[in-house]
Amino acid sequence: MRTALVIGTGLIGTSAALALSQRGVVVHLTDHDPEQARTAAALGAGTDQVPEGPVDLAIVAAPPAHVAAVLADAMRRGVARGYIDVASVKGGPRRELEALGLELSSYIGTHPMSGREKSGPLAATGDLFEGRPWVLTPTRDTDTEVLNLALELVSHCRAVPVVMDADAHDRAVALVSHMPHLVSSMVAARLENAEEAAVRLCGQGIRDVTRIAASDPRMWIDILSANPGPVADLLSDVAADLEETVEALRSLQSSDDAKRREGTAGIEDVLRRGNAGQVRVPGKHGSAPRVYEAVTVLISDEPGQLARIFADAGRAGVNIEDVRIEHATGQQAGLIQLMVEPQAAPVLSAALRERGWSIRQ
Repeated sequence: MRTALVIGTGLIGTSAALALSQRGVVVHLTDHDPEQARTAAALGAGTDQVPEGPVDLAIVAAPPAHVAAVLADAMRRGVARGYIDVASVKGGPRRELEALGLELSSYIGTHPMSGREKSGPLAATGDLFEGRPWVLTPTRDTDTEVLNLALELVSHCRAVPVVMDADAHDRAVALVSHMPHLVSSMVAARLENAEEAAVRLCGQGIRDVTRIAASDPRMWIDILSANPGPVADLLSDVAADLEETVEALRSLQSSDDAKRREGTAGIEDVLRRGNAGQVRVPGKHGSAPRVYEAVTVLISDEPGQLARIFADAGRAGVNIEDVRIEHATGQQAGLIQLMVEPQAAPVLSAALRERGWSIRQ
């Protein structure tokens, strides 16, 4: 691939353009908002000048509701040899294109499984997709050349290609992305009118559960409008679990021993099923999940503290597998959990104590 056209210079489009430009591809940028395209160009994502002829690959990074119309326009104008989109739903846009009577051998639907709570070109980075799955949904009609162009794009973005059927993809993202976002929003909504004294007790658990609720509602309305059926089916299952859990909790309030035992069994069931589901979440680099041990350290909120603790861990010869930070309410300090292999935890704890860090058990 030597040339590309990115149509839509938001977070995903600009991030892909940055990755391609960094690898020597000449990238042309366009957007319904010319100022946004100019911003992306100023960031080094490419040029907002119109290409002189057809490019190798057109990348449509428009909201799901507009993907088919934007693709149809580009294909009718013959702006590229191959066409892809990066929308978070795949079945609907393809069916819309088929209904428009377009010949789709030069098109393949794709979805990079990466993003941020922030949107727009200023939130974009060239490494946004690095190590992340990038779903490709070819059909038997897809030209090999177009599939190869899409695979080259994924390679330039240092993502991991995953081939799926379009409708299977939509059911999958409903499970791992769309439904969790709504559940996160519902939990976060409980905080809107909560007493300030209660909100001040928020710890890392509530932060973890509600983090994705900070995303742009307008963007999520577009996403959910394009995949409502699978999401509704999953939420219906969640609602059934919630109803059973509520009944179990009510039973725990009973003075009847049998009722309380029944309530305990119901709560234990949902918690155990949660355990069973959580262990299936892929671990580091997409590998099988691993159990790490946390070394918890008190850390002050001052410049350079994180760099210093990581450097001290490096001197101890310990690799940090993951990091979690819990900020102390009303204090300029917090607790940092350094997740390491179990056998490395005693080594790291001893080394950090020697260097003056306060280790919490």
